[in-house]
Amino acid sequence: MSTIVRIDLRSGAVADLTIVDRVMRDAFDPRFGEAWTHNQVLGLLAMPGVWLTIAEIYGAPAGFALSRRVLDEAELLLLATAQPFRRRGVGAALLRSVISDAGLQSARTVHLEVRDGNDAIKLYRASGFDKVGERRHYYRGANGEAFDALTYRRALL
Repeated sequence: MSTIVRIDLRSGAVADLTIVDRVMRDAFDPRFGEAWTHNQVLGLLAMPGVWLTIAEIYGAPAGFALSRRVLDEAELLLLATAQPFRRRGVGAALLRSVISDAGLQSARTVHLEVRDGNDAIKLYRASGFDKVGERRHYYRGANGEAFDALTYRRALL
């Protein structure tokens, strides 16, 4: 029997970068080269149309999503769930929030990119995203190994 867990979502800000850094270190395996640096996230947060969503369970940081909107298109830039909170609906809650927020901001589509083989692909496909492209050898892991990126898109109506 599974326990129902309450996931609280809130808007994030620059003050939450320590949470983002901690969750990203926990969530992204360095062998795949997917994580962003503190300064990359900080730089993006200063741009218009960018928003950060923080997920918490019982007050503990459980995950985050970083997104942006330009004109009528939104993009999920990063989505991460801390290891102890995986498989508890955090990623799905964050993704639903990004999709909803994008729609409220008059976006007509949401795009995302994910490493080929990442388990999150199942979540994206179940949430209505369709594969639209592939970038060969896009990610560079810690040991120099290259991994393909897949691009997905979901129409909002």
